[in-house]
Amino acid sequence: MSDRIEKFIYEGENAERLDKFLVSRFAEFSRARLQGLIADGFVSVNGVPAKKSGQAIEPGAEIEVRVPPPVPTELVGEDIPLDIIFENDDLIIVNKPAGMVVHPAAGHDSGTLVNAVLGYDPEMEGIGGEERPGLVHRLDKETSGLIVLAKNERAHRWLQDQFRLRKVEKTYLALVDGKPPTPTGRVEASIGRDPSHRKKMAIVPEGKGREAVSEYKTLETFKDHTLLEFHPHTGRTHQIRLHCQFLGCPIVGDAIYGRKNPTVEINRHFLHAVRLKIILPNEKQPRVFEAELPGELKKVLEDVQR
Repeated sequence: MSDRIEKFIYEGENAERLDKFLVSRFAEFSRARLQGLIADGFVSVNGVPAKKSGQAIEPGAEIEVRVPPPVPTELVGEDIPLDIIFENDDLIIVNKPAGMVVHPAAGHDSGTLVNAVLGYDPEMEGIGGEERPGLVHRLDKETSGLIVLAKNERAHRWLQDQFRLRKVEKTYLALVDGKPPTPTGRVEASIGRDPSHRKKMAIVPEGKGREAVSEYKTLETFKDHTLLEFHPHTGRTHQIRLHCQFLGCPIVGDAIYGRKNPTVEINRHFLHAVRLKIILPNEKQPRVFEAELPGELKKVLEDVQR
């Protein structure tokens, strides 16, 4: 694959920063990505390699940008089955099973969702100049359900904006021990690192953590449990699990924020990303994608109904 070459003539009336001008011409790239191209000598002004990102360009300046093809990363594609809900040239939406880590990290350098996507589509254009899918949100290891990954920088930027502007509607199903104080409600409880356990998150006083907002409603009530539908408006780590704990009705099977001994027979926590409403790149109307409740969680529901 050869370099992509783009040429421009700056037609502004006044001098402008080079990186600012390029941001207006490459909507798919972040400013940091463009600054990296400048630093690596891939951008020239009037035939001379640009010296720095803040270099001033004058009216009539000729700018040439060479975008090299994505380079392989240390991430290795693996032949792992994927439950693909939707796919096009820009993105892929997967129904992630419980037990699968989303991205390689310490202790999980293989068998992840990213490894599986790279194995499925080794020709992926990639993100940030590297052959890797772009993550814009995550699911905990034991949370199943819908997750979207971008295949190229343009889609990645689009999806990031959709999540940042809170235009994406995410719906989760959670079976909890007991019941919340009210059948429906809104939780506004900030989340930060647990001061006693650095690997855990916790509800913290306002100003000590990051804003976290969730809305919920009761779908079904059982003798000792309640099935809730959650709509998180923010995307904090372990948000729904912590908000359930905060409400006094922890998620069934949650060994970290719930009861040490599960109240039903289950080998994971009962949290599933069931629905995703999102506007895709180059589209104006939102689409809705759904992932059926996994078989092991259906069985748990059958058990609590008895």
